[in-house]
Amino acid sequence: MLVLRKICGLSRRDRRRSMDTMKELGIEQHTANVLECRRLSYFGHVTRMTNDRFHRLLLRGYMHGSRARGSPKKKWIDNVREDCAARNMSLHQATEPIQH
Repeated sequence: MLVLRKICGLSRRDRRRSMDTMKELGIEQHTANVLECRRLSYFGHVTRMTNDRFHRLLLRGYMHGSRARGSPKKKWIDNVREDCAARNMSLHQATEPIQH
């Protein structure tokens, strides 16, 4: 949002809503939606790779051991699961090829 505010010549002290700034610039998609679409697009790209590719190995990999105390850290695949849930599909359904 900082970049969009600078384009409009606004500062944080002007107290304008983000949606108003985006509407003024003609931006229709929210940044979170764009990130969700790109994340799912990359997830589809990685799942179509062969099993010996490095990115595919990292996606399915597992680290042994334990983390430090505190709340569990969010992993990238957790974000993908949430994006799939928002579209009413499971992670397994997202990895299946589309039947035409």
